[in-house]
Formats: sequence, C-alpha cells, structure tokens
Amino acid sequence: MKTVLAAIFLGFGVTSTQAVSPEDWERPPEPTETSTECPDGQAWDKEAERCTDVKANSFNDDERYRAARELAYAGRLKAAGLALDAMTDQSSSRVLTYRGFLARKSGDWALAEQFYARALQEEPNDLLARSYLGMGLAEKGDVEAARRQLWQIRARGGRETWPERALLMTLRGGRLSAY
Repeated sequence: MKTVLAAIFLGFGVTSTQAVSPEDWERPPEPTETSTECPDGQAWDKEAERCTDVKANSFNDDERYRAARELAYAGRLKAAGLALDAMTDQSSSRVLTYRGFLARKSGDWALAEQFYARALQEEPNDLLARSYLGMGLAEKGDVEAARRQLWQIRARGGRETWPERALLMTLRGGRLSAY
C-alpha cells in the first residue's frame, strides 16, 4: 500500500491542467461575510446581500468551493464540510483536497492521507493537495517526504505560489499546522 501511495503522491508525468483556480495558488482566502457573519450551512450571497443556504440554486460549485476554502481557513471545519457537501462533483480533486484538509485538521491523518491520495490520483497537478499533504507529512515527522511534495509543487509550475509558500513555512517551523 505504501508503494501505491508513494506512486500517487509523486505522480507520473506532468500535464498542463491545473486542478484549482489561480487564486488558490496565489494566496490564502480573504475573510468575507461568509466566515465572519454566516452560520454553519450558509454563505454570503452578494446579490441578495444576506447569508443563504449553501445548497441554494443561487450558488454554483465554484462559489461553494470558495466558501468551503474560506471557512476551512477560518477554522470553521463543520461549516466548510457543509459547503463541500453541497457541491455536485464529490469526486473532484478540489473537493477531495479539502476533505483531506478537514480530516487532517480534525486529527484524522489516516483519512486525510486517503483523501489526498484520491485527489492526486484524480489530478496530479493539484498544488494545494500536494501542499497540504506535505504539511501533514511534516507534522507527522516525515520531513523528507514533505520535501518531496515541495519538489513536486515546484516541478509542476508551483514556484512562488501560495501552496509552495505555505509548505515552506511549515518546513521552516513557522505556523506548523495553521493550514
């Protein structure tokens, strides 16, 4: 099993597709009303100018994903999970990546590792999945494996991106498990 996971984590071949939008690899999300005002299960609807259920038709999956990411970064793991639950494609690498993030932040590394492996199997160039995987590996003491993920991020065009910077912060001992 470890050999299979290692092959998935390192990936074979580099493709030109990116699993996430550029905003995901440029910076962490900025807080909005979604994370500062809305209760669990809701996100800020700009048109309605109020909190609205994340399952509402007024949101598309990109908006639900941005809400999940923002809520996860704000430490609102349950709310982030509800936003992910509302997304239509539950097998997309971005959903799997954040499921891994939520599992890792909840203390379930084994489940997190499974989600990251599935995300990377779905999309080997998912830089956030590689970054979060690397952070988890570093947190567990496997710094060499975390460095391999950093190398993979760079090899896949991720230099000077948020995933690279976040993993570097972890490897350098700064804010070890903040993300």
